[in-house]
Amino acid sequence: MSNNQEVYAVIMAGGVGTRFWPKSRTSKPKQFLDILGTGKSLIQMTYNRLVKSVPSSNILVVTNELYSEVVAKHLPELSSENILAEPCMRNTAPCIAYANSVITSRVADPTNTAIIVAPSDHLITDGEEFHRVLSVAFDACLESDQILTMGIKPSRPDTGYGYIKYRGVGEVLEVVEFTEKPELSQAEGFLKSGDFCWNSGIFVWSLATINSAFEKHLPAISQAFSSGDDVADIYANCESISIDYGVLEKSENVGVIAADFGWSDLGTWTSLSCHIALSEGNHTVGADVMSTDSKGNIIVAHKGKTIAIKGLNNFIVVDTEDAMLICPKSDEQWVKELVGQLKDKK
Repeated sequence: MSNNQEVYAVIMAGGVGTRFWPKSRTSKPKQFLDILGTGKSLIQMTYNRLVKSVPSSNILVVTNELYSEVVAKHLPELSSENILAEPCMRNTAPCIAYANSVITSRVADPTNTAIIVAPSDHLITDGEEFHRVLSVAFDACLESDQILTMGIKPSRPDTGYGYIKYRGVGEVLEVVEFTEKPELSQAEGFLKSGDFCWNSGIFVWSLATINSAFEKHLPAISQAFSSGDDVADIYANCESISIDYGVLEKSENVGVIAADFGWSDLGTWTSLSCHIALSEGNHTVGADVMSTDSKGNIIVAHKGKTIAIKGLNNFIVVDTEDAMLICPKSDEQWVKELVGQLKDKK
């Protein structure tokens, strides 16, 4: 990249992470947890990864106003002006439009400004390959008016992810269509065909390109954030819509890089277990586990706590100070339903 080109990063950190109850709560969502036992929260890991490619002064975090102070505590090196507080949840398109409006006010040339937008709670294990792919993406989006998404080469027919069909040769490929969370048979077909990748939810574009896309496809949101109105007033009247539905699926200039940098969205306890070492046949974090005739479990508890199990197989056991989850791995989608019930009850 030449000297007159700027790069920015937008970290989306407004989610609650309901599938990680009881560790993840409204008061302390998943992105603020050291869920892997590394000594770093997921948002700290995301920031540390991005700051290797983007100056700290150009990293913005968009979060719910409830979490502004928490973000500041986890990322003390981040300027308070770079923590953008949303007054309410309105999905990813308004979140990104908010960040775009701030970046637009700071740069001289939107056509020479590249932006990566990334969730705060994903895991990437191959940082070196991630930075290489990001460099390719930055250059590609500034050389053309493409909207780029980072696709992930699929390793299994997972029905929990969105899929992207692509065509072409080289590293930056043309997106043919998006498919959201297919049935298993369809996902198996995607994997077999070899021209599909998972949608990681990580995007790269130039500021000029994404502003133009909002003006074309989501004009009300675009006008609202360029109006100079108070953010609270904008959000009160703003449509709740994802960037995927609102912009990407309507645009013709969308490309994808089918990457392989050890990505996981850590969407469920089972997806987390792939990154936790096995101990006597069980994935454990924090707890000292004594197991007999027990395999395939995910056990999470406070460090130093002893948990003894016998005859338990393929279960999720999560123990916190005020709640405990015991659930078969095969039924883990029930956790999200449970959180809804708890909200109604409490």
